[in-house]
Amino acid sequence: MSIYPLRPPVVTIMGHVDHGKTTLLDSLRKTSVAAGEAGGITQHIGAFSVTLPSKKTITFLDTPGHAAFTAMRARGAHVTDIVVLVVAADDGVKPQTIEAIQHAKDANVPLIVAINKIDKHDANLDIVREGLLKHEIFLEEDGGETQSIQVSALKGKGLDDLEEAIVALAEMLDIRAEVDIGCEGYVIESQVEKGRGNVATVLVKRGTLKVGSIIVAGRSWCKVRNMVDENGKTMKQVLPGTPVKVIGWKELPNAGDEVLEAENEDLAKKVTENRTLKHIREQQVKDLEVINEKRRQRKEEIHEERSQMRDMKRAVWMYYQGLLPEYPSRPPPVVKPTNEDEKQKEYDIYTSVIVIGDVSGTVEAVVNALDEVGNNEIRVDVIDFGVGDVTESDIQMAAATEGGIIIGFNVKAGKKVQSEASRLKVDILTFNIIYKLLEEVKSRLTSLLPPIIETHVTGEATILQIFQITVKGKQQKPIAGCRVTNGTILKNQRVRVMRGSRMIWEGALESLKQVKKDMTEVKKGMECGMGFDDNFEFQEGDLIQSIVTKEIPRSL
Repeated sequence: MSIYPLRPPVVTIMGHVDHGKTTLLDSLRKTSVAAGEAGGITQHIGAFSVTLPSKKTITFLDTPGHAAFTAMRARGAHVTDIVVLVVAADDGVKPQTIEAIQHAKDANVPLIVAINKIDKHDANLDIVREGLLKHEIFLEEDGGETQSIQVSALKGKGLDDLEEAIVALAEMLDIRAEVDIGCEGYVIESQVEKGRGNVATVLVKRGTLKVGSIIVAGRSWCKVRNMVDENGKTMKQVLPGTPVKVIGWKELPNAGDEVLEAENEDLAKKVTENRTLKHIREQQVKDLEVINEKRRQRKEEIHEERSQMRDMKRAVWMYYQGLLPEYPSRPPPVVKPTNEDEKQKEYDIYTSVIVIGDVSGTVEAVVNALDEVGNNEIRVDVIDFGVGDVTESDIQMAAATEGGIIIGFNVKAGKKVQSEASRLKVDILTFNIIYKLLEEVKSRLTSLLPPIIETHVTGEATILQIFQITVKGKQQKPIAGCRVTNGTILKNQRVRVMRGSRMIWEGALESLKQVKKDMTEVKKGMECGMGFDDNFEFQEGDLIQSIVTKEIPRSL
């Protein structure tokens, strides 16, 4: 047996949207998280510890179910010991269920399947089992090793069985960790909180985190000023397997960053400075690679152009020597090659947005979701993003780009900021449900797309004869003597004149008459004279079509 003490298992709840993950956690910790969530959808990772009646402690991570949060779910799977896969008995295995299975496999984490909503009339356990088998999840009742527990999160059925299954699996895994070493862990989430500044939820995996400790995460460091648990209780020290909100960060770390304790502030500063320099160098290398690639392409273009010029000069010389029968034609210009990435960046229309969110993981998910909105004509251009409330500098940046807008997610804009936005005519759109955000953005993009113009022919007439009439100033004007062959010719509609398959003119009728009587419409089989509001040469046999154009709005 290990000399290290046991620590609480870290359990991640995963599954498809609306399969009952948050309701399950709500029942486990006896709080009303589900009722407080906007739209019933968890918008960011929640981390908290639950003490069971058996006095055993389990740390739960609640990962969002919406498709836009795939990256966050993957991050959750890599800091967990056990995954509880929630599958609704009335819905079966769905896309995010499959993603969760893959994340767990990639992280080599054992699964417990919680088949939820078993109390519903259309529950079908066979469909759930068949869906899991397709993805190589073999349940114990089918001869496999994966435990499955039937639960009703809403009514609290089967929760004791689920707790026992988690505790039993944790005991079998013998999850232990050192407590007398420097703290190691992961940033689960980070945000800016009013009165607290930069705050990060840290899950301690090894060692003990204490107030006053110096820790480093990514390119940020922190002297722990204060720590609070999920209930707001102040903590002096935190043992492995426990999540806690850490206050005192110099900069916001990123969700998923590894947390390591440093001996002192000087070492922490040196580490973060080195990481920052490394990041800058990596960016510079990427930029240099792009520059070198463009230089290489230009070099190839110049080489090709010079080669074509030499070939052209040689061909001209051969023509004058009588070696070629015709003077050589000039070769086509060299077309600059483009790769697929460059092609994707060529858009006719785009909307510039700045994304501001309450937590870094959510901002990341929103930005990734916006990158998927659009088509080959229109896209969203995220020019900046950040964590915290909307500021005046955000408004000014948006105003600097034509049509720039601010998208806030779970954040507010103060009166002063709103006044600045009104002055600079910048729209601030705030949301707390991601699919509503995406719907609004799609709607705005759709409104920028040019409509589809449909032309409908309502009548056709053939020019049988051309007459000359005298108009003002004794000038002669040609009139088309026609017979309507199809539909109705209307005086107030536009017409086009077709010669074979080619349109030679489009415009309005100046006159529509039968003998000397003005007509508003002439129907099939009737003869009439037509004058046009433009001078062009029409001929006998030309086809005149009365047309109506409709603008059809487009959608993404």
